[in-house]
Amino acid sequence: MARQSISFTQPNDEWLRSQIDNKEYSSKSELVNDLIRQARKQQRQIDWISSKLEGAETSGFTNDSKEQILAQSKSLLNG
Repeated sequence: MARQSISFTQPNDEWLRSQIDNKEYSSKSELVNDLIRQARKQQRQIDWISSKLEGAETSGFTNDSKEQILAQSKSLLNG
């Protein structure tokens, strides 16, 4: 496993410590690795959606760009 040294802003460090104090995670390393896994999963989902949007654009199904569709989708999801 690669070992890294990173610095956190005070609010982020406090949040990390609170997660450990609440027994959500046993260490900052475990928490940071989980956050990275979540970000990677989210990126895969975004990539999948983007590819579907590009396919829809190519098929002529809509005149909206993928950016417009994504913005509309986010707006609907965020209420």
